Amino acid sequence: MGPPTGGDGHGTDDRTSESDGRRAGGGGRRGLANPDGLWPWLFVLPTLVGLAIFYFWPVIQTAYYSFTKWGVFGGSEFVGLENWVDLLSSGTIPRALVNTLLYTALLLIGIPLSIYIASLLNRPGLRFAAFYRVLFFAPFVSMPAAIALVWGMIFNSQYGILNQFLGIFGIGAIHWTSTEWVALIAIGVVGIWSSLGFNIIILGAGLRGIPSDLYEAARLDGASNWRQLISVTVPLLSPSIFFLSVLSVIHGMELFDLIFIMIGESNPIKGDTQSMVSVFYREAFIGNDKGTGAAIAILLMLIIGVLTAIQFQVQRRWVSYD
Repeated sequence: MGPPTGGDGHGTDDRTSESDGRRAGGGGRRGLANPDGLWPWLFVLPTLVGLAIFYFWPVIQTAYYSFTKWGVFGGSEFVGLENWVDLLSSGTIPRALVNTLLYTALLLIGIPLSIYIASLLNRPGLRFAAFYRVLFFAPFVSMPAAIALVWGMIFNSQYGILNQFLGIFGIGAIHWTSTEWVALIAIGVVGIWSSLGFNIIILGAGLRGIPSDLYEAARLDGASNWRQLISVTVPLLSPSIFFLSVLSVIHGMELFDLIFIMIGESNPIKGDTQSMVSVFYREAFIGNDKGTGAAIAILLMLIIGVLTAIQFQVQRRWVSYD
């Protein structure tokens, strides 16, 4: 009796075809490991070269410079950890770091304000909503130096419009930019104002992606507008909020323009209100100490990296991507 053929005499041929298919499939899988050869790498090569030249190499070079001393007319000498020891033992860096973190915290406080304004601008039937968005976004695309000059005149203790307005209510002149902690808060207010537009655009895009059915269901359950904002809007906007918090921390740690222009070089509180980048500028360009300046730059990069890593770890507990 011959082997079973399924009644049509093709059983052996089917098994042979399956075996050939498996062998062909195996060869296909091995071929799929790199089906296009070097072509993908050739397309991304210009980007990789640009990143290596303009990003990675400067970081490596700056890290090396942080262990060197430079002369006035050039030339470097390797001094090991001397720059780092001098930097960390001085009282300038801790105070500058506190000032920078305070400004960064104020920028983060601006995010809840941005959520509230964005929710108002995205109400159904609101007239001139696009015009309002343009008004809020205009400061973000303005030159930081111009913003600092305008707000410096507003905060001027002698002829500033803010003190004149407060004088109507019998409040005496406040030295906004020449009082230590008041100056930092004033600069933080300017930072919040200038970043509102970008935050509102990002949050507005997230709001338009929230289904209206959820708000209708919340209203049927008796939720007030405030309860809808807390229980519906904020949780569904958490990815956008996280994105803005990361950018705000990075932007806040790079504070320089507002302090440099609004406080000024002749201000007696200049040393008490300087940021990390301000210290870098004075060490590297005013004091011509490029080694210490490089150490400050690397330290600032490490601090930003640590803060960003912490944010990415914490976001797992409150950010919802569903």
